[in-house]
Amino acid sequence: MQGLHYDATFVSLADRAEIVQWLSTIRPLWEDRFTEREARAAGGQRRLLRPVYWLGNWQFACLNYYRPPSGIHDRCVRGEPYPPVLARLVARIEKKARASFTGADMPQGWHLNTCLVNLYGSRIEAGGKRTDTARVGEHRDDEPGPVASISLGERALFQFVATGRRTDPKRVVHSQWLDDRSLLIFGGHAWKRATVHRVLRVDKRSGESFDVHVEGFETRRVNFTFRYVPDEHILPYAQLGETARADVRRYVEELARSSRFFAEQLDGSPR
Repeated sequence: MQGLHYDATFVSLADRAEIVQWLSTIRPLWEDRFTEREARAAGGQRRLLRPVYWLGNWQFACLNYYRPPSGIHDRCVRGEPYPPVLARLVARIEKKARASFTGADMPQGWHLNTCLVNLYGSRIEAGGKRTDTARVGEHRDDEPGPVASISLGERALFQFVATGRRTDPKRVVHSQWLDDRSLLIFGGHAWKRATVHRVLRVDKRSGESFDVHVEGFETRRVNFTFRYVPDEHILPYAQLGETARADVRRYVEELARSSRFFAEQLDGSPR
């Protein structure tokens, strides 16, 4: 299908094992959707459905992510580089994408320099109750150029949905089960502008569970979404505007407790 590529076994078993080992070394964050200032004004805060981690650059939810053409400043905080296994896979993905997308669908300078690591599973409540939060609502990836997605663990039902009335049963343009070790690449107008996408649900069939250090969450699927942000829009923490720096400082401090990279970012920032 033009503009859409799916490979069910893109990640080798050896590479999968290396990724899983790396996952055990990180400390994902539970992020809040709003800044503390916004939460006070609105009378409450809302936490994201799932813990996350970012590589390349960190787009904090409270900074409202990267949303060109207007939402480009103070949105992307320089993050840790890819571990070797992901760097190797990204090089292969970029080669595939450049062979498939041209012209306006392949921006000049495009390279997959940002990765959102999404954890899907169940939130563990008081008393051990588990609440399934393994889903993502309809949205667009606004970063320019093709997007790539690697999935590990339980399969997920991923859908492209036409913009329009939510009650229209014909809104679903394409459905794809994303299997363990799979790669999905999509780009072009049909998949990035004429549709939005969502994760409707994640299976529990295989009993998959990942050893990821995050409090109050049981992970059964991990997704790596790779995108492109123009390099000039990615700033070290110390170079953020004063307000943005203050809004995310608590997150950077939390990351710094387990990440040398973020500890160095914090050490070089204004107090």
